[in-house]
Amino acid sequence: MRTYHIILFSIITMLVSCMRKEKIDTIVSADKIYLVDAEFTNQQAMAIDKGKIVAVGTLDEINSKYEAKEFLFFEDKYIFPGFIDPHCHFIGYGQMLQNPWLGGADSWEEVVDRVVNYQKENPSQWVLGRGWNHAEWRDKNFPTKELLDKHFPDKPVFLTRIDGHCAIANSVALKMAKIDSKTRINGGVVEVVNNQPTGLLIDNAMEYVREIIPENTTQEKVQQILVAQKNCFAVGLTSVTDAGLSYEDIMLYDSLSSGGELKMFINAMIEASEENINKTLAIRDSIGEKLSVHSIKMYADGALGSRGALLLEPYSDDPSTSGLQVNPKEYYTQMCSIAFDNNLQVCTHCIGDKAVSMILDIYSNFLTSGNDLRWRIEHSQVVQESDFDRYGKFNIIPSIQTTHATSDMSWAEQRLGDRVKNAYAYKRLLEQNSWIPNGSDFPIEDINPIYGFYSGVFRKNVKNPQNEGFQVENALSREQALRAMTIWAAKADFKETIRGSLEIGKVADFVVLDTDLMEADESQITNSKVLKTFVDGIKVFEQQ
Repeated sequence: MRTYHIILFSIITMLVSCMRKEKIDTIVSADKIYLVDAEFTNQQAMAIDKGKIVAVGTLDEINSKYEAKEFLFFEDKYIFPGFIDPHCHFIGYGQMLQNPWLGGADSWEEVVDRVVNYQKENPSQWVLGRGWNHAEWRDKNFPTKELLDKHFPDKPVFLTRIDGHCAIANSVALKMAKIDSKTRINGGVVEVVNNQPTGLLIDNAMEYVREIIPENTTQEKVQQILVAQKNCFAVGLTSVTDAGLSYEDIMLYDSLSSGGELKMFINAMIEASEENINKTLAIRDSIGEKLSVHSIKMYADGALGSRGALLLEPYSDDPSTSGLQVNPKEYYTQMCSIAFDNNLQVCTHCIGDKAVSMILDIYSNFLTSGNDLRWRIEHSQVVQESDFDRYGKFNIIPSIQTTHATSDMSWAEQRLGDRVKNAYAYKRLLEQNSWIPNGSDFPIEDINPIYGFYSGVFRKNVKNPQNEGFQVENALSREQALRAMTIWAAKADFKETIRGSLEIGKVADFVVLDTDLMEADESQITNSKVLKTFVDGIKVFEQQ
């Protein structure tokens, strides 16, 4: 009888205990879960319900409090917050995927051969491609149109350089765009030799051709976005900022968000024009939950690789130019005024030190010390010595891309000379506000955020890790590099209370890796793999 009572008591105790457990959707456990909270702690388990994190702790603690429909145990695996890219071109990446990628070639001839072969298999009305980089070729001169004219005498060709700020067009495309040797464009260059355009177009000159390229249909754009989303999930990206969008593209995002097809979170920067801003402001409070619109994007200059970045002094390898200012100063002041009056964040592309200095001047007319408007300078690639402290003085955020440093390191000194010591100075920039967001600028760089982590910590190119680190005095610590692509990236978009870390009340966006980024050897990081990606607690990617 006594044994019976003991058993009965045990059963009742167990049942009462189970009844007291809170019922939730999922318990997740791993070797380490990096919360990326203020103390940078890690835990063994977390509880998820209705897409949100409800608890973190040891596995025993979580099991004692919660009863889950699903239990996910990742033995010898590591969980991190979903990675965030605070500066990319998401729609542009999707569009790029339908055309040949031209990076990695060692000559212009190889580039053209790729395009010819692609056209044989995928004929199209316009011949488009992206990614060529003359700095990688044996002959490092800019290409000209003759080879394109030979292979495509009747079709228009437009091939964009890897940085997106320079392109080569053939004679058919130039004629259609009404570009000749006399064409002059503010903020752009039509290269002319022997009174003939070579086909090389820089910055604003590219728009003459872009304007006549047929638009993708809405359905084509939708497919491109969904493929881009799938690829992002495969590398652990759960949120991105698309830097510079038309009203029409923002509305397309909104439609996909409302329909449930857009599962990742997108922060959409408005392409800065008065019309574009006004149309977007009218709808921003009614957009879908997977979309945010609260910033504008401007371009102050071009890119260093195509010598369009605006420098205070001429280029060391071409004293005839100091680069390009894309728009008049009055334009930047007007856009900042509109943004300030409408509580919009301002984000301006600045590569050269003169561009950085000009935009810092303009920002300082609107910002006061201690503000929390989080106006950003995108790239902040070359900064004169006297300008570093102005980031901190006015709480201006340098939005960086660490892979730019390691992609450019083989030729940056040729362009800049001694100025290179103040270029790609990410640690110094971080010190201004004690935090910094790090993105990729894809498709200019690879979409994989772990490459950005690697470049930030080791200052090496993941595709050539044997090289010595580039200006390692500006390397980030592992913790800083991880924060820069999670919680600090979220903060750059005013979303740090919602995502960016695995804390109670935040969305359950997380990624499972086979490698501990905080402890692994350098060589292991370059080979690390994303095994699963979760958005709102739901699996959206699994490695096959």
